[in-house]
Amino acid sequence: MNHRLTRRFLLLFQALPYFVFPGGSQDETITLKETIVYHTEMTDSLSREADEEIIKRFSQNHPGIEVLYSSNTLTEAGKSDAAFKSFPSDLVHLPGGHRVYSLVEAGKVMDISEIWEHQVWYDSYAPSWQDMSSLEGKQYLIPGSWYWWALYYKPSVFERFSLEVPVLWEDFLSLCETLVDQGITPFAIGTKYPWTGAAWFDYFNMRINGPEFHRDLMRGNAAYDDPRVKKVFQEWGSMIDKGYFIDHSASYSWFEVIPSLLEEKTAMCLMGNFILDAIPAENREDVDFFRFPLYNTEKAIGEVVPSEVFLIPAESKHKDGASDLIAHFGSTDIQDYIAGKTGRLSANRLVDSSLYKLQEQKGIQMVNSSDFIFQSYEYETSAEMAQWGMEAFQEIWEHHSESDINRICSSLEKMRQSSDLIH
Repeated sequence: MNHRLTRRFLLLFQALPYFVFPGGSQDETITLKETIVYHTEMTDSLSREADEEIIKRFSQNHPGIEVLYSSNTLTEAGKSDAAFKSFPSDLVHLPGGHRVYSLVEAGKVMDISEIWEHQVWYDSYAPSWQDMSSLEGKQYLIPGSWYWWALYYKPSVFERFSLEVPVLWEDFLSLCETLVDQGITPFAIGTKYPWTGAAWFDYFNMRINGPEFHRDLMRGNAAYDDPRVKKVFQEWGSMIDKGYFIDHSASYSWFEVIPSLLEEKTAMCLMGNFILDAIPAENREDVDFFRFPLYNTEKAIGEVVPSEVFLIPAESKHKDGASDLIAHFGSTDIQDYIAGKTGRLSANRLVDSSLYKLQEQKGIQMVNSSDFIFQSYEYETSAEMAQWGMEAFQEIWEHHSESDINRICSSLEKMRQSSDLIH
């Protein structure tokens, strides 16, 4: 799964009636074959190969249904809503987040709670995944492939200084102080691409204020000038002032700071597990990860877990066939196949764990033991608000006095009030 999920949305197609003529004259019986359109935004060659096999297996068990494959994407995200309503596909596979949530909220996605019940998916998917798939107690999605975010580090460095992986916030800060005393900067971060800094906001907000507040903020139901948001920036600014982050982070991209981690100039990096792709194979055995520490153990645990989803548009003309197809994609057999074919993680916890490496199994356990799952900031909130938010987060690195924080929060709140989150 590409770690930078495309911001572009979908062009969805209306399925046309498909008639199969067995042969002979027009007087012979006409066999009506239901045609459904499967649209996916996952267009890489490995995903395409997997989809072709999955559809082939489906067709063998459902000879009365023809599946048409579509993988076009919109060049203008703003057109996606109208296309979704007017020219629906029957099953859609796309990145999750705010755009999907807004379609569900607007009644443009079919309620598939009965499918969840019939397929016994409440056993197959952990509560955090069930929550991500639901609105007001009803299920509208099934999750697809995903990856996790965490703090990556070199165990050998921790061992050298007799450091333990921190679970609680006070241990986290103590760890940082020890590293600074040893001449090691705790965190590597490159914010040339601002989504890396936004991840720190995600985790500060989830840990300090709880994932429920984070969800409200992302959906426009909480204010950016709320004292709880100011608390996030205060904690963030305090860690910056203590020298816990590398200097001039905006000068580097995320992968340009990886050498500092390997050379032990820095000790940790908050990143998705795609970070391993940027680490030479000979160094990977000495790279591990841990969950972002807990600020308040009484609050629920949220994690940043970018993921794909499957859904059926409410305007689908072939809901029965689409229901059969989404059940097929969500089945453990097919999720086993996808994991084995693509090497990507499945949200279905009944998938054969032997298909995964030990570190992947650890990531699965971390995510499945969480209470809430979110996309990264730029996808969890609206595109408009995300742009403004990430610009504000960039400013925090250099300007985080009390007056700066008040100004930034007030500005963000004005933007929220005028954004597409509200209107």
